[in-house]
Amino acid sequence: MSRFRQQALLAGCVLTALLTAAGLFVTEYGINPHVWLIVLALAFLGLLALLDPWVRRRHNAALSSDEHLDAACRALAIGLQAQWNEEVRSRGLTDPDVLDLHWTAPELDVSDEPDAPPGRSDAVVGALERQINHRMVLLGEAGTGKTTVAMLLTCGLLDRYDGGMVPVLLPLSTWNPAAEDIRTWLTRRLYEDHPALRNTELYGSYAGDLLVEQHRLLPVLDGLDDIPGHQRADALSRIAKAFPASRPLVLTCRTTEYEQAVHLAGPLPGADVVEMAPLDLDEVAAYLRASADTVGAARWEPVFIQLREEPDGRLADALSTPLTMWLASMVYADSEAEPTELLDRGRFPDARAISDHLCDELVSRAFGNRAFAHHARTTQVWPRDRARRWLEFLAHEMRDRGIRELAWWELRRSVGNTWLAILGALVLGAIGGFGVAWLMAYSITPSLAPVTGLVAGIGVGATALTASQERKAKPRLGIWRSLLLVPGVLGLAAGLVFGALYGLAAGLVVGLGLAVAVALRFALSSATELSQASSPQWTMARDRIAVWTGSLVLAVVFGSAAALVFGPGQTGMVGLGLASGLMLGFALAVLHLRWWWFTVARIWLALRGKLPWELMAFLEDSRKLGVLCRAGACYQFRHGLVQDRLAEHEVTTRSATQVLRLPFSAKATSER
Repeated sequence: MSRFRQQALLAGCVLTALLTAAGLFVTEYGINPHVWLIVLALAFLGLLALLDPWVRRRHNAALSSDEHLDAACRALAIGLQAQWNEEVRSRGLTDPDVLDLHWTAPELDVSDEPDAPPGRSDAVVGALERQINHRMVLLGEAGTGKTTVAMLLTCGLLDRYDGGMVPVLLPLSTWNPAAEDIRTWLTRRLYEDHPALRNTELYGSYAGDLLVEQHRLLPVLDGLDDIPGHQRADALSRIAKAFPASRPLVLTCRTTEYEQAVHLAGPLPGADVVEMAPLDLDEVAAYLRASADTVGAARWEPVFIQLREEPDGRLADALSTPLTMWLASMVYADSEAEPTELLDRGRFPDARAISDHLCDELVSRAFGNRAFAHHARTTQVWPRDRARRWLEFLAHEMRDRGIRELAWWELRRSVGNTWLAILGALVLGAIGGFGVAWLMAYSITPSLAPVTGLVAGIGVGATALTASQERKAKPRLGIWRSLLLVPGVLGLAAGLVFGALYGLAAGLVVGLGLAVAVALRFALSSATELSQASSPQWTMARDRIAVWTGSLVLAVVFGSAAALVFGPGQTGMVGLGLASGLMLGFALAVLHLRWWWFTVARIWLALRGKLPWELMAFLEDSRKLGVLCRAGACYQFRHGLVQDRLAEHEVTTRSATQVLRLPFSAKATSER
């Protein structure tokens, strides 16, 4: 639904719930509660009829029209532009001293096009537009700036967007070529990152699917090398088939991995293939001097002398990539750090040792440093050892699943489906069961409180077990999407049952309350802002709002019903009903929301010391400190090398712990 209609529905639901409860307190002034509730019920149904697209003959069951898709493209471009420009700024890519990366044609025979001309990152948009088919493959070793150039290209295209194809930058690490088609994966990711595409009123039905099928998106696919080696050639073949030579496309990959895939599957047709060039030593020296103060720049001079004396040595090899050079500038920005330690050939015999050292020191320097935390404006100073342990756990979990993106709703996979379902069901069953038992304990039949609470708890727990299974969200169409029909029918059914058991007023309260709760859930589950920049905080906030608003409305319903059914004339029962209803309402509101299952997983892992209690604050602070970055609604490590290094530490730590736990004889045997 549109933003105006959503806001009107939210206001109407909350106002109806409050007036329902308020009507019970004004009966002393001669207002008949039956009349009051009947008028409220009719007014609420009238509001739903006014806002319901089905009643207003605005059918959305048909596929999205060209006008719908044009509107979706414009809104999507606005949201992506805000998202990626903010990420570019956070990475310092808008600073005047930022490196200008450059590329040349590769020496390998991996293209069916003539050699591409050399280029630079500040002109990457022009390089793509000059290419006949608007297709480009960016090659290079780890840390050479492929992702940075892809990001700058995406931002440049979005900044000058004036209709046409919308560039969408996505990491390929989340695609399994053996399980789904590339277009199916692209559609799924589009809906995950931009749930407002399911807004059938504004964009019609299956808008995301049609954006992909009608080639209204320009895929910028980052990291073909992140796909397992045995699937890489098949993945390249599927990409070439899904996006033929006439379709614009950008792909990044490491050089050796791409050569191997091309040898088996053939080159990507119609694409210019370029390779990121190593940095010139003068560029390295200029960047490191500019990133330090006068005293810090002087500490770098012995390193620069070594670079000039051995331009092909291990140190020059290590600092010739943008990643390691940026790591060096971050690690040795502290006045206590001494860059001349890199000259020690014993500690750092090759470029890999230098790179590993810089990755390790990035985490050590970022955390536990009060001055650094103040400069980055973090929420707190995180303990260094614990922060490293938490990041190592996340890196290891991500490596085991073969992904480069950390989505907050995927944290549940680190607990396991069985444990997660049991934990979530026990907690929700206890909350819901206690709420019902507490209310029944002060009702006209207190002896039934334990049994009623137990039955309610078992019911909520069983429902939670079912809801714990992951489900793919799909557009829901036709009459069952009607705002008026579903709340009206369910409210009428519940009202008739409670009216027959406890009287007309109780039936009206329960029926009206259930109708409000259903309509409210529909309103809160409908994302309206496709132009809103996606972020982990924004996607989580939508779930939290749905939880607490739904809980409050159900609390009002139960409070009102308690006053009428269990305690006529006893105003204390209203407060007790509100408290009990809040607990049961919370248990019912969170069943199918990702936020609840994320919270269960987060608390369980925090109890075991795997993650911090304030996980989202820690992840955002890690981004501000330069260890993580953000890609839409997900977090990533600043580079795959940083993630891989932390994952290796996690494996080493676990192995050492297991050895220490072995009996002495077993340990001695293993050593022999």
